[in-house]
Amino acid sequence: MSRRTLTDLPAAAIDGQRALVREDFNVPLKDGVVSDDSRLRAALPTMTYLREKGARVIILSHLGRPKAAPDPKYSLRQIIRPLETLLGSPVEFIPDPATGVAATRRLPRGGVALVENTRFWPGEEQNDPAFAQTLAALGDFYVNDAFGSAHRAHASTEALAHLLQPAVTGFLMEKELRYLGDALRAPKRPFIAVLGGAKISGKIDVISALLPRVDQVLIGGAMACTFFVALGFQVGKSLVEPDRVEMAKGLLIKGGEKIILPRGAVVAPSLERAAEHREATSDAIPTDWAVYDIDAATCNDFRARLLGAKTILWNGPMGVFETPPFDAGTHAVAQALVAAGEKGAVTIVGGGDSAAAVSGLESKLTHVSTGGGASLEFLEGKPLPGVVALEQA
Repeated sequence: MSRRTLTDLPAAAIDGQRALVREDFNVPLKDGVVSDDSRLRAALPTMTYLREKGARVIILSHLGRPKAAPDPKYSLRQIIRPLETLLGSPVEFIPDPATGVAATRRLPRGGVALVENTRFWPGEEQNDPAFAQTLAALGDFYVNDAFGSAHRAHASTEALAHLLQPAVTGFLMEKELRYLGDALRAPKRPFIAVLGGAKISGKIDVISALLPRVDQVLIGGAMACTFFVALGFQVGKSLVEPDRVEMAKGLLIKGGEKIILPRGAVVAPSLERAAEHREATSDAIPTDWAVYDIDAATCNDFRARLLGAKTILWNGPMGVFETPPFDAGTHAVAQALVAAGEKGAVTIVGGGDSAAAVSGLESKLTHVSTGGGASLEFLEGKPLPGVVALEQA
């Protein structure tokens, strides 16, 4: 996955040229206002570097899941103002890539333009060469800084890299590949992975890929219940994937002592009756109750293990962390990562829910990934189309 990056380009290849930059500006919006600008801030180093080198910066991104047609709810026009605030300069909006070439050529050195949501055109998700040609006309060289979209073979992430060259990584993409790659290739040991989330089906390939590389895998979230069933435990009304129980048995055999399951759980009759929550050991979950978090004993066990680690990779919450008090286990793991980092451990958090769970703690962790699905596929060992298409270093 070693790819050319921005710093590999000579100054003459950047100055005055139109840099077509694929970013991941798929930010959360509430009533048309950006509620979390972390993805915008993560893109600043690449945009700032290009502007300081005299490039004309034209940004591509998707937003949400529109049905391959314009939809005001998903318009990138809504992020112009927060982007201008972060950059400290105006951002020109290009509503249609097919008619935007003149606007890109008018940009001054250091100027920035944002193209409308690429998913408004069906050719984007179809990875259509003709639509990629339309996008390619907007730039002189290509920079992919959108790790969160790198696992999608779309026109703006894959086809475009074959048409517009140089085609290099931005600084955020480079950082993602370096930290995740180093964790898999040459981790400091002990190397512990913490995996959570609702479904074991989404993490089976990750667990299988990590088992030969890690010293321990700590399992949390609802997917732990499928492992409990594989052990013969009763889990009441907890979320279980019956068709994955045999797979869980196989992973337990394959992983042996490397797989660490929760000692107990925080259970309740339902999320609506959260006030009735209490703790139960893993082999004594009440019949009409469900598991919603790991218990205090597990929090202490996981913390002790993590404090002895030199590399930690975390993906997936330990419980229904959006609903207190079932956020305690997830917050406990987050604080354990911070403490381990203070002792010198490399701490890497996968994207998605895990990234949301460590909001505000980013500066105390080594790396927080911006890509949930992309980081999972990378950890599984799958090639990422948006990375493979870039020029090799």
